Amino acid sequence: MRSFHLLVRKSGSLTVFTTLLSEKNIFHRTLTVSWPFYKKKRTEYENIDLPKYGNLINYLTSGKDRSDGPKRFEEDGAGCQNKLPAHKAETKLLKNWIPLMNPRKSSQHREVPQGQLPLQIALQKNNWASVTSVLHQTMPAEQAFYLERWKQRMILKLGKEGFEEYVKNTFQKGKDFHAAMEALLLAKGNVVKEQKEDTSISSYVTSVKHVLQDITGVRALESAVQHEALYYQGLMDCIADYRGQLCLIDWKTSEKPKPFLQNTYDNPLQIAAYIGAINHDRNYDFQVNCGLLVVAYKDGSPAHSHFMSFELCSQYWDKWLLRLEEFKEKGKDNATK
Repeated sequence: MRSFHLLVRKSGSLTVFTTLLSEKNIFHRTLTVSWPFYKKKRTEYENIDLPKYGNLINYLTSGKDRSDGPKRFEEDGAGCQNKLPAHKAETKLLKNWIPLMNPRKSSQHREVPQGQLPLQIALQKNNWASVTSVLHQTMPAEQAFYLERWKQRMILKLGKEGFEEYVKNTFQKGKDFHAAMEALLLAKGNVVKEQKEDTSISSYVTSVKHVLQDITGVRALESAVQHEALYYQGLMDCIADYRGQLCLIDWKTSEKPKPFLQNTYDNPLQIAAYIGAINHDRNYDFQVNCGLLVVAYKDGSPAHSHFMSFELCSQYWDKWLLRLEEFKEKGKDNATK
């Protein structure tokens, strides 16, 4: 038996092909050895065209546009030829850290006076970044990859027009569900708001009924928040007591179970961003240090409630600050081009 070796130099690695020859069998082996002197090749997914699919991304990840996310395509996409490229996340250091809690504002928990209406502050028109825009434009490459792959699968299944209609309908259901939650929470405070019965979201409402039993003392509903030191803003769902702890509550809808917080992608970062903004917004005379992410299901099964303690919120707050810095750096780069 004879053998020969072929040495090939590639960007970022050396590949050695060893071929063993015999009369009946041919065996191939490849050995890849890391080579620090060559620059790692960038993947095509790092520069994915996110603005092109802005409406879809808004539907999938924003606080107001609900989704069950592109992860389901990852689970169902065994037959897809596209493969996720190996991507090692770079460790980034935070340049400007600001605490989640505001040292200039009281953190004392106070009961809501009986009959007091929840705050509903309108979103201001300015040039501040929105929380959803920051998360969209700093979406990790892996998440963008699965989003694009899921989109292509849905277009193959529904057609382009059918897919656009699907996104539009899902977005509308999310808005209707939030309107229903607002009406129900106002009713808990003896404030009656007219709400048309909508059978298309009745199952989602049924899904969260057991959670509503633990919510009291509503302080704000569908209200704008802004961080006056970091210059970003957003529209959050609810601030209320959940089992005796003041929380920022975010409602999500899904067609598939999301029993773990890590199944919810950037939603915890969104909650942390809103909490930080509330604590540094002079329109709110209180502070929040906990979050609650509630995922309602289309089939009416009991919603999953993901409680976020102060420690957990602090971890996601640091991640949010990194994403915000990345967003601002991209803005500076675009301005100089």
